[in-house]
Amino acid sequence: MFDGLTDRFGEIFDKLKKRGALSEADVSATMREIRVALLEADVALPVVKDFVDGVKERAVGEEVLRSVTPGQQVVKIVNDYLVEMLGPETEDFEVRAASPAAVMMVGLQGSGKTTSSAKIARRIQEKQAKKVLMASLDVRRPAAQQQLAVLGEQAKVDTLPIVPLQTPRMIADRAMDTAKREGYDVVILDTAGRLHVDDDLMAEVADVRDGARPAEILLVADAMTGQDAVNVAESFNEKLDLTGIVLTRVDGDARGGAALSMKAVTGTPIRLLGTGEKLEALEAFHPDRIASRILGMGDVVSLVEKASELVEQDEAERLMKKMEAGSFDLDDFASQLRQLRKMGGLSGVMGMLPGVKKAQAQMAAANVDDKTVIHQEAIIGSMTVTERKKPDVIKASRKRRIAAGSGTTVQDVNKLLKQYQEMTRMMKKMKKMGKKGLMRSGMPGIMPPGLPPGPGMR
Repeated sequence: MFDGLTDRFGEIFDKLKKRGALSEADVSATMREIRVALLEADVALPVVKDFVDGVKERAVGEEVLRSVTPGQQVVKIVNDYLVEMLGPETEDFEVRAASPAAVMMVGLQGSGKTTSSAKIARRIQEKQAKKVLMASLDVRRPAAQQQLAVLGEQAKVDTLPIVPLQTPRMIADRAMDTAKREGYDVVILDTAGRLHVDDDLMAEVADVRDGARPAEILLVADAMTGQDAVNVAESFNEKLDLTGIVLTRVDGDARGGAALSMKAVTGTPIRLLGTGEKLEALEAFHPDRIASRILGMGDVVSLVEKASELVEQDEAERLMKKMEAGSFDLDDFASQLRQLRKMGGLSGVMGMLPGVKKAQAQMAAANVDDKTVIHQEAIIGSMTVTERKKPDVIKASRKRRIAAGSGTTVQDVNKLLKQYQEMTRMMKKMKKMGKKGLMRSGMPGIMPPGLPPGPGMR
């Protein structure tokens, strides 16, 4: 998300930072470029106008133009204004109302409501230790209720039994009664969608709202639809008074205009981001972290949080001990690759690191991408136990067999073995530094400090 905007802002600010001093004309020229960049990112025109005017007003002040680093000051002003525009600061999503509390999910058909319902239910159950019940109110779309039941099984969240021929209001009432009777803390109500906003849809969701009195009314909107998502948010907010927005498919939207426009246009905060199809692919929306990502400053805090959630602590400690002891083998290397994939692969990790564009350029030049990680796992999987424990025994004939077995080339096998040799040499050098030194210094040519080693970037 925001890839296009990050590229454009990077170019604009690189030029700005190279100037020793700035005039008001320089700031105006920069604002014109920012205006074009925001419009190209599909940000709503009124939002762009307010943003550019606000930033310019702060940037032409005497303390900025006459400061030692005026370019950096302007970048900070843009960052601060982005945070204000996206804000206020969003806390981790929690349902704090008395039990049973209803969370009503609304939105257009195909926006990802049902998947988002399961993701949120799983998140509440795991992070808040609350008993959750999900209920599908979609009686129009074929198999919609069965879809939620399947997702419930995957997420280990209970779903309301399906009773044919009930209306959405009847299902919602039954869900709330069941929750009271069986001690559920939260009820997720997955309402029906339409291909577009219409009076029937609005009447139906308003009826459900009046009966369930939800603690949260969350609009699920598809980031890929750009300004249409903003228009949908306005329509739902006018009718229902939304408490938050869940923006889905942000991993597929390189522009990000919907995210930048929604809060400013509707006044409704974005609470959560859907970053993929998997049930764990859901993030809290933090304006300051998003602003940092847009400006190419990375989001290390979110990366560390993701690592702590998805990487097995015992396995990470075991591998660290082997690194320190210098006994790290190719089985361990494969384990690190699997952990890297759990965190979203190279692209997912790199997208959260500062200075990412330079690193991504290095990776592109070396033909390193997420497929490389999969290929390397396949190469290691095609080796014998002895070969994984003692890579030195792998000579020409073995390399040909491994390449054939993994669907790769001998050159790919050579690259992996060379990378492994570089890793082991680096570990020997760092052995004296101990655990903290190893993590702090990172492994040059492999992955940034504090992250599991992945494919080399040299």
